[in-house]
This record gives sequence, C-alpha cells and structure tokens, in this order.
Amino acid sequence: MEETLNMNEVKTQQPLKENKMGTMPMTKLILTMSLPAIFSMTIQALYNVVDSIFIGNYDQKGLTALSLAYPLQMLLISVAVGTAVGVNSLVSRKLGEKNFKMADDAATHGLLLCILSYAVFLLLGLFAVKPFMGAYTQDSAIYTYGVEYLTVVLCLSVFSIIEIMIEKTLQATGNMIFPMLFQLMGAVVNIIFDPLLIFGIGIFPEMGVTGAAVATVFGQFCGMVFSVIVLFCKKHEVKITFKNFRFNLTTVKNIYAVGFPSIIMQSISSIMIIGMNTIFTLANSIYSEACITVLGVYFKLQSFVFMPCFGLNQGVMPIIGYNYGARNRKRMYSALKRGIIIAVIIMAIGVVLMWTIPDTLISLFDGDESLMQIGATAFRIISLCFIPAAVGILFTTLFQAVGKGIRSLIMSVCRQLLLILPIAYALSSIFGIESSWYAFPIAEIGSLILAICFFINLVKTDFKKLG
Repeated sequence: MEETLNMNEVKTQQPLKENKMGTMPMTKLILTMSLPAIFSMTIQALYNVVDSIFIGNYDQKGLTALSLAYPLQMLLISVAVGTAVGVNSLVSRKLGEKNFKMADDAATHGLLLCILSYAVFLLLGLFAVKPFMGAYTQDSAIYTYGVEYLTVVLCLSVFSIIEIMIEKTLQATGNMIFPMLFQLMGAVVNIIFDPLLIFGIGIFPEMGVTGAAVATVFGQFCGMVFSVIVLFCKKHEVKITFKNFRFNLTTVKNIYAVGFPSIIMQSISSIMIIGMNTIFTLANSIYSEACITVLGVYFKLQSFVFMPCFGLNQGVMPIIGYNYGARNRKRMYSALKRGIIIAVIIMAIGVVLMWTIPDTLISLFDGDESLMQIGATAFRIISLCFIPAAVGILFTTLFQAVGKGIRSLIMSVCRQLLLILPIAYALSSIFGIESSWYAFPIAEIGSLILAICFFINLVKTDFKKLG
C-alpha cells in the first residue's frame, strides 16, 4: 500500500511536457545547454584574472602574493563546486527517473551542505592563512599582501559557496540562463570595484591588495542575492522547501558519492600548485620567484581556455546524467561524442594563442623582462597538454554524470600527483628549473590513456545494460 502511495506521489509531480534533455536533437541541445554555461564560465575566468591584472599593475610583489595565495582560493572553489556537482548529478539522475520528490530533496540537502563547507573555510581564514604564507616567502610585503587577501576571501566565502550551489542545482534541470546571469552579475560588480578600491579612485580609499579582495567578495555577494531571489521567486523543475524536511544521511551519501571525488579531484590542483611552488623554491635559482609568478599567471590565463570547456562540461553533464537515468544509451554516447569534438576545438584555439602571442598575454600583468622570457617558454610548453586535456575533461564529465566519480578522482590523482610532481622534480633536478614545464603535457597524456581504459570498462559492463 505504501509503495502504491509513493508511486502516485511521483506521478502527480510529473510535468506535462517531457524534459528537453530526452527529446531535443543532440547538437542543438548541447549548444542550448552549454553556450550560456560557456559564457558564464568565461566570465568566471575574467572574474579570476581581473584581480591579478590590476594588482600586477599596482605592485609586482602583490602579483607574487596572489600567485602564492591561489592554491587556497582553488581549494575553496573545489569544495564549493565539488559539493554542487554531487547535487547536480543526483538531481539530474532523479529527474531522468521521474522521481521529482527525490530531486527536490537532493536540492534542499545541497543548500544545507553550504553551511558545512563555509565553516571549514572560515576556520582556515582565521587560523591557517599566516602559517601558509609564511611557509613560502620571507618577503614582508609579499607575506602581508597574501595574508590580507586570503583572510577577506576565505572568511567571507559563504556568498560564493551558496551562489555556486544554486547555480549547479538549476543547471541540473536544464536551466542554463539564470546561472549565467548570476556569474555575470558577480563579475561585472568585481570588475567595476577592483580599480576603484585598489587604486583609490574618486571617493574610494586606496586599499591595494585588500581592495581587490573586497571587490571580489562584494561581487560574490551580489551574485548570491540574485541567485536566492531567482531560486525562491521563480518556478523551477526542482523546488527547495524546508516544510516537512528531514535530514537524510543516505541522500548526503549519494551527493558525496560524486561530490567528494569531485572535491578531491579539484583540490588536487591546489596541492599540485603548492608542490610546483615548492619545487621552484627548492631549486634555489635566481629564477625561482619568477617561475612561481609565471605559474600563477599561467593558471589565471589558462582559465580562459579551460573555463569554456568546464562550461561545456556543465551543459553536457546533466544531459548524460538524464539519459543514463532514462536508460537511453544512444543519446548518452551522442552527448559524449559531440562534447569531445567541441572541447577539442576550444582547446585548439587556446594552443594557437599560447604559441603566437604569449608576450602579449603576459604584458597584461605588467611583467618585467625575466617574467616575459620565462613565461613565453612556459606557456608554449604547457599548452601542449590542452588537446589531450579536452578529451579527458569530457570523460571526467561522463564518469561524474553516471555516478562513477571515483574514476575521475583516480584520473586526477595520477595526473597531478603521481605523474606531474615527480616528473617536474626529476626534470628540474636533471635539466634545470625551466624544463619542469614539460611535466604538464606528459602527465596529461598519461591521464587520458587511463580515462580511455575506464571508459572501455564501463562500455563492457554498466552501459551494456542500458537500452
């Protein structure tokens, strides 16, 4: 009797119109889903790099400080996005299964998990920032800049965490426009207030690096307010409600089955950058500080290439998850194939830019001659990883969308810990500090080979059972 009631409850929630992720022609669907996300992620890349451009023109030591601070910023984004990816995957699968009550429940749990994530970064902002910066620099100006920036960004990170969760929840339903607008608002506010607060223009005080942090947080606050208004005032295919809500550990487990590997996978980037900075520091070269700055600048600039791919990822993931839940193997494979083609095109453009105008890109940060020379060489070498990375990103998307996030985690561990750091250290020790850049393409190719093996295994097992 109880099972009958539950089935009736699910049926009454079924929408009158079939979700477009199960019916629309695939290429059109991917473009419809991905273009807003690609645009919003490109805006996010702009969001990330604007601070560094203005700070580089304000004080080169501030640029080095932001390069050292970048791993903790990445860790913050990793936890926020990883948890939200777990919610996104669960919501899209439940929508594909027509289990709308469970989709609502997953979305509501996701919003509550934001509080847990924020508590972690509040503690880091209060207690970990000073020892972290002190471990990598003896320069008092660089240390002070880094502490000021990280303290503001981490202690007020709740705005970013909530906005990202709402963004990913709406993307799981196929709504890509509002998430784009959330990020656009935050980026525009940040870009407007960055120069005002850094340089002290008009009525605004000159706050330097702290001003960059305040502008960033204020932009995140505006994006969060907008997202909360849209979430609770507009109608969506999922609804967050705390009426009769009961916290369910099984739902949390299902969220983190994908979310935790995603968190670790993205957090590994922070560990990798810390490891590379350590390798540069241990090299005790006259170019060590320049290499640290170049690495930070590279990660800001490469986001203009990788962020569109991650935007494509956001569009393709719910499509794959929906059709996996609906047991439609043909559409799932079609989404993967077309996603790979688009990703390779995006990355190829990035390779061309890195090879043809590296000096122009570095000059945005007002770099000196040594920074320009080291940076141009580094950009050309590292960009060789872009094409294999494009394919790897889409396989990662597939694994996360079908609830196999642990495979994505293994790929990232191999690429960014087991491969890149040992290879970079060996190359630096044998051939000199600048040869360490070759570790990036070597590691990416190794990770792609592993991804292909994982995919073949899924084709022969799980996917074989689909219709």
